[in-house]
Amino acid sequence: MQMLRLAAIRLASSSSSSLSLSWRPNRTAKLTMFSGDSNYDDPSLNSTRKSPFSPSEFPHSNTDHQTLFHVLEACKLSSNVRAAAETHSRIIKLGYGTYQSLISSLTSIYASCGCPNLAHKLCNEIPCWDFDLISANLIIVTFMKIGAIDIAKKVFHNMPTRDVVSWNSMIGGCVKNACFEEALRIFQEMLSLNVEPDGFTFASVITGCARLGARDHAKWTHGLMIEKKIALNYILGSALIDMYSKCGKIETAKEIFETIRRDDVSVWNALINGLAVHGLALDAIAIFSRMVVENVSPDSITFVGILTACSHCGLVEQGHKYFDSMTCYSIQPQLEHYGAMVDLLGRAGHLDEAYSIIKEMPMEPDIVIWRALLSACRTQRNSDLGEVAIKKIKQLGSGDYVLLSNIYCSVNKWDSAERVRDTMKKNGIRKYRGKSWIEMAGAIHQFKAGDVSHLEREAIYKVLEGLIRRAKMEGFSPAIELVLMDVSDEEKEENLNYHSEKLALAYGILKTSPGMEIQITKNLRTCLDCHYWMKVVSRILNRVIIVRDRIRFHRFDGGVCTCGDYW
Repeated sequence: MQMLRLAAIRLASSSSSSLSLSWRPNRTAKLTMFSGDSNYDDPSLNSTRKSPFSPSEFPHSNTDHQTLFHVLEACKLSSNVRAAAETHSRIIKLGYGTYQSLISSLTSIYASCGCPNLAHKLCNEIPCWDFDLISANLIIVTFMKIGAIDIAKKVFHNMPTRDVVSWNSMIGGCVKNACFEEALRIFQEMLSLNVEPDGFTFASVITGCARLGARDHAKWTHGLMIEKKIALNYILGSALIDMYSKCGKIETAKEIFETIRRDDVSVWNALINGLAVHGLALDAIAIFSRMVVENVSPDSITFVGILTACSHCGLVEQGHKYFDSMTCYSIQPQLEHYGAMVDLLGRAGHLDEAYSIIKEMPMEPDIVIWRALLSACRTQRNSDLGEVAIKKIKQLGSGDYVLLSNIYCSVNKWDSAERVRDTMKKNGIRKYRGKSWIEMAGAIHQFKAGDVSHLEREAIYKVLEGLIRRAKMEGFSPAIELVLMDVSDEEKEENLNYHSEKLALAYGILKTSPGMEIQITKNLRTCLDCHYWMKVVSRILNRVIIVRDRIRFHRFDGGVCTCGDYW
């Protein structure tokens, strides 16, 4: 605040309301003052919070652009958007409207302080290609933070020169905004232009590979990192462990763990969480014990990992032990720890205890915790408690309705299930379509339920229909009660037949040799029908099928899944 007061003392007096900028072709700026414009009536600018200063209090003689820049930096630190807007007005009046450092700072403030409309307006109405390197990099980071990827791309593509920071900002921003394939594409473009990646580049690319579960990309990225002699610090080490774990190569993750420095807790957390999603709870517990022996103190993330591991394997007693031991390490349980305990107890059938934990929490339970209870009610077929959970979720999503409907179906409350379906129709809520993807020859192939967009769709459907027939001959019966649509049983069966993971598997079989392992990634929890079907197909074809869903890994082999039908 002191910095803001000292810098602002040289500013001129003014009174301003909302701002609208109109940029002339000759790059001079004209400020149009107005009030009540709905396009810029931003609540953040009308905040009642007292500004640390008012520009109208100070004389404006001898004000230069450097002083204005320092004022804006102070506004950014204090998140004071009203002061920034008043300073913006002063910038235009004093003729500094095209100074790149000021414009980039203003853009950053507006975007980070909840005024993305002003940030967009400012960026769209200036000649982006005239920004210097530092200013352009700052604007890219700013827009990536608020998810405005297209504007960040516009700035990036219009830059006359780029450095490794520019590329890292684009790659890292795409990863943070879940555009993983785009991040990998930009990385490959970076390499093709002979721009040398650094450790920050690889940290983002590794994360992208992990989220995609792309084995081939993961191995190639790791090999390239070794080739370029990138130093392996704890950040990259833990990222590699996480990547190989999420790409289904947990043994490789263990090998990396054993060969790198382990004095930072993040390295241990990466392996514990990796073992958890593979359902290797006993291994995770062993790593936790070893961690304590090697004098590495666990943190809150460690306990989320160990509780998740216990949850996936139904280790209720051990989960209680670790939850209760958190205070011994001066760690107070937070929402995520209570959520993990609710999930653990709910999966194990201890619904009353799970509900008691929710009621006794020292903080307000969030939507994640209520959804964990709702999911457990579906598994345990408890419609009464499911109704309690659904009432606590303020903004119901399609998944919540589906869970509640499935609960009613599981206890033969068909009228109640029908009411849920009617509510979904009335509110215009459609079941969220899951998607699955499979990596083949370095390319990611995505599928949605009933997808007919793939170039080889005819061959894919031919393979899938053959598998469906063979599975039925082996006694498989579709779980048509999972389909919420009011259609015939035949149509319900057809809906289940073309789920995204089944299409991805068919494509994998089409493109691989007999006996080869196939790995698929799905963005949602795999349904009961697909889970049972995958078990049957793994036995018919005598092939290992690995599915990474939103919850964990499932390894199907010889008609059995490593989750033990507990997920």
